[in-house]
Amino acid sequence: MREDPAATSKLIVALTYPGIHAVWVYRLCHKLWVTNLALRPLARVLSQIARFFTGVEIHPGAVIGRRFFIDHGMGVVIGETAEIGQDVLMYHQVTLGGRSRGRFKRHPTIGDNVLLGAGAKIIGPVTIGAGTKVGANALVVTDVPPNSIVTGIQANTKPGDIIA
Repeated sequence: MREDPAATSKLIVALTYPGIHAVWVYRLCHKLWVTNLALRPLARVLSQIARFFTGVEIHPGAVIGRRFFIDHGMGVVIGETAEIGQDVLMYHQVTLGGRSRGRFKRHPTIGDNVLLGAGAKIIGPVTIGAGTKVGANALVVTDVPPNSIVTGIQANTKPGDIIA
């Protein structure tokens, strides 16, 4: 309710927000994923069922902090080795994707208190620093320092830069 002024009650949020539903199922799937290798197929199946119903795909291997909120949700993709900090706000059609194959860190790391605008694509094992705002439809393929604002395609930054 803190992140969405259109939220009129906790009941409405619990019943009608697909981003919340996706995160709830992710939490269960992640627990299965890290608890037992034999449960990983079940975790993947459950995550795909959640994807079908919510339009949000979160791999159970991703690591997501507290108070993560996906507003509107549809089209969100969060890859297996993605790491998301606390108090992150993500809008629809955001991708935290990889650009290589293999069993190593290949998805982004998102710091605390980051805003990811609608349609943003953060690709590869890059780090988005704490307090950063990534604009709508930005393509980020390089590290972003804390407390930055990045927009555009391709969103490149140097420490202290604001790209518009």
